[in-house]
Amino acid sequence: MAHLLTALIVLPVVAAGGLLCFPRRLLRAQQVYATIASGVVFAVSLRLLKAGPLDADGFLLAFRESVAWIPSLGIRWSVGVDGISLFLVLLTTLLTPIAILSSFRAVQDRVREYLVAFLLLESAMIGCFVALDLFLFFLFWEAMLVPMALIIGIWGGPRRIYAAVKFFLFTMVGSALMLVAILYIAWQASSLHGGRWTFDYFELRDVMLPFGPQMLAFLAFTLAFAIKVPMWPLHTWLPDAHVEAPTAGSVILAAVLLKMGTYGYLRFSMGLFPYAASQAGSTLAAIAVTGVIFGALVAWKQKDVKKLVAYSSVSHLGFVMLGLAAADPRAVTGALLQMVNHGISTGALFLLVGVI
Repeated sequence: MAHLLTALIVLPVVAAGGLLCFPRRLLRAQQVYATIASGVVFAVSLRLLKAGPLDADGFLLAFRESVAWIPSLGIRWSVGVDGISLFLVLLTTLLTPIAILSSFRAVQDRVREYLVAFLLLESAMIGCFVALDLFLFFLFWEAMLVPMALIIGIWGGPRRIYAAVKFFLFTMVGSALMLVAILYIAWQASSLHGGRWTFDYFELRDVMLPFGPQMLAFLAFTLAFAIKVPMWPLHTWLPDAHVEAPTAGSVILAAVLLKMGTYGYLRFSMGLFPYAASQAGSTLAAIAVTGVIFGALVAWKQKDVKKLVAYSSVSHLGFVMLGLAAADPRAVTGALLQMVNHGISTGALFLLVGVI
């Protein structure tokens, strides 16, 4: 129980390593193995539903882990799950075997590499939802980018290279700025701890920055998350990625990866910079409303069904960001519910599109 979250992160990586031992010609055996492996991860993740006491920070005490990883830099292997991340982790572990299962006939070329990319992607997604050390979170955040870009760029449609490069560049721009902000906050924290560096979420949350630097750091984090959501007008990579991605890639992209943006905003932008978030709330709400209307109107006119679902996601996740911008407990709860709802419904829609 104490190492359950680490097991959820490591199991897909171990399964990916085992997959490399299969002869290339045994396509169906590889597919069955990957489906079973991801199904085991889902079964293990169901243990998270077992009720237990919460610690002082509101995380399930039985699943908190925090051990020194790179002590000289204050980097720790710190993971935990609370009411914000619990059902997003379960959504990830549920949809991964379903997505792999949907690829049995759709993907017949380089099957082993395709399945390895999916398992590594699952590990990185789970890691993002449970990481409580900002350096660890950033590693998982970047680790998601590579397998998803490969899935689009190798097994996608005719314009797959364009879509993959666009997805990669958009995400990298936001990530670079977020990394600068993370290092700045950690540097500020070190001056408060006698030069001791730390990337611990709870320690960095206690750092009180002046309004100007706080707003700049908030904007750096929020830009990275807004690109991933994606919010209008940073959404242009999404329709291309969805249209060119294989069906399973579209399922995971829409159902899980987009939630990284909304989850990241709630956990880190609002958690680390509450004052800046409150000051920017009305502006963010206006952008979210624009995205809701824009996404719905553009989806209305689409002839490509994948683009229709992609633009509908821009609209639906605009509602999520609107709830988060309101910063009211009921609105935030509704936003979390909509994250899960959207993941299930949009994942199912892309599976139906794949059938068509």
